[in-house]
Amino acid sequence: MFDLHSLLLGFVVALGVGLLVGIDRERKKGEGPGRGAAGLRTFTLASLAGATGAAAGGDLLLAAVVLGMVAFAGLSYWRARDNDPGLTTETALVSTTLLGGLAIREPAFAAGVGVVVALLLNARVALHRFVRSVLTDEEIHDLLIFAGATLVVLPLLPDHPIGPYGALNLRTIWLVVILVMGVGALGYVAVRVVGPRFGLPLAGLASGFISSSATIGAMGARSARDPHLAKPAAAGAMMSSVATVVQLGILIAVTDLAAFRALLMPLLFSGAAAIVYGGAFTLWALQTDSGKVEETQGSAFSLRTALIFAIILASVLLLAAALQDWMGEAGVILAAGAAGFADTHAPAISVASLVADGRLAPSAAVTPILAAFSTNTVTKIVFAFTTGGTRFALYVVPGQLLMLAAAWAALLVA
Repeated sequence: MFDLHSLLLGFVVALGVGLLVGIDRERKKGEGPGRGAAGLRTFTLASLAGATGAAAGGDLLLAAVVLGMVAFAGLSYWRARDNDPGLTTETALVSTTLLGGLAIREPAFAAGVGVVVALLLNARVALHRFVRSVLTDEEIHDLLIFAGATLVVLPLLPDHPIGPYGALNLRTIWLVVILVMGVGALGYVAVRVVGPRFGLPLAGLASGFISSSATIGAMGARSARDPHLAKPAAAGAMMSSVATVVQLGILIAVTDLAAFRALLMPLLFSGAAAIVYGGAFTLWALQTDSGKVEETQGSAFSLRTALIFAIILASVLLLAAALQDWMGEAGVILAAGAAGFADTHAPAISVASLVADGRLAPSAAVTPILAAFSTNTVTKIVFAFTTGGTRFALYVVPGQLLMLAAAWAALLVA
């Protein structure tokens, strides 16, 4: 049985949900003989009927009330099918009845869901325009891939160490894949929303969340193709390094907070150097160039890059565990430094995973991660020279070296 206070609260919430949804439907049901069958009063009464059924007769009476509303909604649809083939109002009516019943037991949850239902109904035009006019087929495809990776694959993976040396946790590795895709998608959305008017610096910042090394290579190629864009391209390359530091901090923090705290000062120093150098270069570039760039096209993220990232991560975890077993902490530094030529994040997360598993002290994680950061800087410098030429490299390389020096200098004050 329900006490009087909870019963009154449930009916008040049911009344509120019915009114909230009913107001939206009342405005959209039209007028005259062809108007919709359900409006403000119908939705309010449906919600209160659900609440009464749940309070008076429990699940059986609530089920009977819901079945009655389903029959009424079906009759309403059959009557108006020629004028309005949609099922939104009928579905909303049944949902409101269920929410009225839920309000008796879980008023807060029912109120929250009711607000979401009302928002979805009210945002019909905006949602349709977004899906049909804003999203591309490739972006919808990417969204489905991301949803499948998050909601289907992730729950199926075991959350315990497996493999040689117990070095691999499949759920942790796949979570990193999801984070790489998600951060890349956020950068892509930022460019889509803000538009291309901020030019290559913004594109570099967004692309840096996917791969700073690849971004520097792409910006170098752009500079070589259009020499007058060397400054904005270099600004984009440096802003990609800002994204690298931000992403590195996020991934390490998600993997292990103790490792993140140990790396906090090097990350802050390196990030500050990147922001100052990249920001100054961006302002310089904007003064000499309009900053226009083509509209972002293609995928929101690279699944191939994320999977390669996972393979590198797993390989580094195995190699680091083996070298640590054979050589102690020196082996971890060697493995992380070698892997850093390909990518900074994978060895950094691998080392942070060792800290999370208790196989490495947080303070001992700093040197291997900075070793990976250093060797990856070498890769970026090579990319800058080979793709953009000497002029582009002379813009980019000092910033990269400044970031590296700042990261190592932070150890003196850590």
